[in-house]
Amino acid sequence: MFAPRDPDEYLLDSERRVIRVRRHWASLAWQVFEAVALLAVCVMISYLLPPQAWLIQNILWYVALVVVLRFTYQVIEWWVERIVVTDKRFMMTTGVFTTRVLMMPISKVTDLTYKRTATGRIFGYGTMVVESAGQIQALNNIEFLPRPEQVYDAISELVFGDKKAQAERFSMIKAQRIARGTRKARKPVG
Repeated sequence: MFAPRDPDEYLLDSERRVIRVRRHWASLAWQVFEAVALLAVCVMISYLLPPQAWLIQNILWYVALVVVLRFTYQVIEWWVERIVVTDKRFMMTTGVFTTRVLMMPISKVTDLTYKRTATGRIFGYGTMVVESAGQIQALNNIEFLPRPEQVYDAISELVFGDKKAQAERFSMIKAQRIARGTRKARKPVG
């Protein structure tokens, strides 16, 4: 009830999901560093204070608790954010308490680029730049995208590939799903 909706719930019956990923864990690197550094500062100051400064020590431990809670929220926020690409659109869902759904039709894509830094090559992430018909879209720059070559190839196939072959492949997948669904319905209940 309180959990964010699954991104697949936003898909239409006529859509085929091609890619579903969350940002690479490396996107949390700064938050990890920040939380560890602030906790280390709180512990060091608390250790250096004399026992008579119990009020300041209590305040420091409450500050440390706030740092841990803030970091926990950032991890949960990373966990619920999803990037979904279907045969019709790009979509990103974000938000823990307030859900945002960003969307861009695949037909609007005019250029697709991905960049990988040296650390991106080591850890397996990159940045995807999606341009559309001279407009700045909500999904124009997607950082910390895992396996960007595979994502780039799949999106390129959707945008610039053979539409007739894609339609045939989609209709075969849909027929297989329907066949599996009818077989399940025919099984006797025992």
